[in-house]
Amino acid sequence: MPLHPQVVASMKKMAELGLPLTSELTPEQARKNSAIVREATADVIELEPVASIEDRTIPGPAGEIPIRIYRPYADGVRPLIMLYHGGGWVVGDLETEDAACRGLCNRVGAVVVSVDYRLAPETAYPGAVDDCYAATVWAVGHADELGIDPSRVATSGTSAGGNLSGAIAMMARDRGGPAIAHQVLFCPVIDADFDRPSYIANANDYGLTRDSMTWFWDHYTGTGDDRFQPYASLIRANDLSGLPDATVIAAEYDPLVDEAVAYGDALQAAGVKTQCTVYPGMIHGFNGRVGMYDAAKEALDEAAAGIKESFGI
Repeated sequence: MPLHPQVVASMKKMAELGLPLTSELTPEQARKNSAIVREATADVIELEPVASIEDRTIPGPAGEIPIRIYRPYADGVRPLIMLYHGGGWVVGDLETEDAACRGLCNRVGAVVVSVDYRLAPETAYPGAVDDCYAATVWAVGHADELGIDPSRVATSGTSAGGNLSGAIAMMARDRGGPAIAHQVLFCPVIDADFDRPSYIANANDYGLTRDSMTWFWDHYTGTGDDRFQPYASLIRANDLSGLPDATVIAAEYDPLVDEAVAYGDALQAAGVKTQCTVYPGMIHGFNGRVGMYDAAKEALDEAAAGIKESFGI
């Protein structure tokens, strides 16, 4: 279908900002531009109220890791959702997926722990993966303090965060824990392959570009073999069996849509219970724009339903 009218309107607003392409910037400039975009859209992004929000730091493999803890309006021991933000491993922070964190917290009735992992190129692969895994281990290990059920844990994230969600699910399987019940991958980065048909068809004009994705990968892994390691290019893992149930949500006008669908198919072929949905007329990262796109709430609803089914609630 054509671009959704809500997407057309938001893209027009973005174009009026006159910002250069990410691929033409330094990482520092890209981070500043991300803040500009956030400020420009703050009036339309819906931030659902939650019971409480707490910022703190926890020990990590290379120093303290900032996290943000969202608590739902629900009593008793709650499930846990670990959330890793998007931004191509180069951009992003605890504010990036604030709306999504709140939405999942409310829909699942879960404690959500958002992780502010180290960014590239200052910290290259696997720094982000190591931080996200360490934060997940910490959260499960502090179940009593957090008031969570360590047998009901999910991972989630958008774009590079979706990549990290899948990577942590895979790493937890490979290392014998923590036990992950469900993984949510919104518009995920799955493979360092820039020649899939959707990369060509959606190379420009839809927000995320092919050149920008190359730029992100180059900063995260460099141009060598690290980009093809299974915790970076998930679909290149030799074995996808034994991974947690998955919800893969993609957008029709995203350069990454083909790899997202391919990963959903590969998970299913490996015997992993997987729901993969391509949202028509949508662009990369639509799911985080709650209040801007109606489909964002639909994507959160779908993700929450998958998580709750795996949790048995």
